[in-house]
Amino acid sequence: MEPALEQHLKTLVSENRVVLFMKGNRRMPQCGFSATVVGILDGLIDEYETVDVLKSPDIRQGIKEFSEWPTLPQLYVDGEFLGGCDIVREMAGSGDLHKALGIQLEDVEPPNMEVTEPARAALAQATADLDGEWLRFKVPGNYRYELTLGPRMFGDVEVVANGITILLDRASAQRAEGTVIDYEKNTMGEGFRIENPNEPPKVKQISAQQLRERLDGGEVTLFDVRTQQERETAVIESALWLDEAGKAHLASLDKSSPIVFHCHHGARSQQAAEQALAQGFTDVMNLQGGIDAWSTQVDGSVPRY
Repeated sequence: MEPALEQHLKTLVSENRVVLFMKGNRRMPQCGFSATVVGILDGLIDEYETVDVLKSPDIRQGIKEFSEWPTLPQLYVDGEFLGGCDIVREMAGSGDLHKALGIQLEDVEPPNMEVTEPARAALAQATADLDGEWLRFKVPGNYRYELTLGPRMFGDVEVVANGITILLDRASAQRAEGTVIDYEKNTMGEGFRIENPNEPPKVKQISAQQLRERLDGGEVTLFDVRTQQERETAVIESALWLDEAGKAHLASLDKSSPIVFHCHHGARSQQAAEQALAQGFTDVMNLQGGIDAWSTQVDGSVPRY
């Protein structure tokens, strides 16, 4: 191994208390083994470093020589190589990983959770023939929920809701109080819908029909993020253009005011809505399908383009 590469790897494992060499990154693992280790770590600690070996062939090969371990991912804690996916999973199940990470387990009360009857039926069917696996519910810090099947792990918190047994890691349990798990069917398909009162505000999607009802009731303020040329082609009558005057009006609103953004098909307005959230607004919506959906579902006199 080149001395420069060896020194770089030594620096990575010494300057980061917990570092995972993996395919992809924490937000987007590129293999199942890497995703498994990320899922375990996310349930135990909030901060750790990842190194995407796919971006550097030298690191991808060099870390194998450095650790004398032939596979990836590879986890280091306090400068010590712990192992790959199977070993990390075993350590998590036995509690050894908690010890290595310095986690002192305190009592965690099982959260109050609700499983609706449609969700109970769907989950009962999915878990009817489990062999050593359990239903697991994960609530990571970004609140991108995961309902999966997996083994019981050390430190798990168990919840029984509507006859369904659910296992949560301790971090998830602390974020899951008041969560409702539902199962619904609509024109977009079917699937689980999760509501959690602890979740930070996020952009909600609103249909053209729903927007019309709320505009008729004077319940929302609608902002148009399109260009002037587009507005000359088609407009929703009550929409305020998000030009300088529109931005000033937006800034004058109370942060709890319900606001909706729209564009042509919904992509640009989604970005504007995300920016509004970052500015502190808490009731932010994006028009699904944009003005095109308004034209086809609400007001056919609005030209399509």
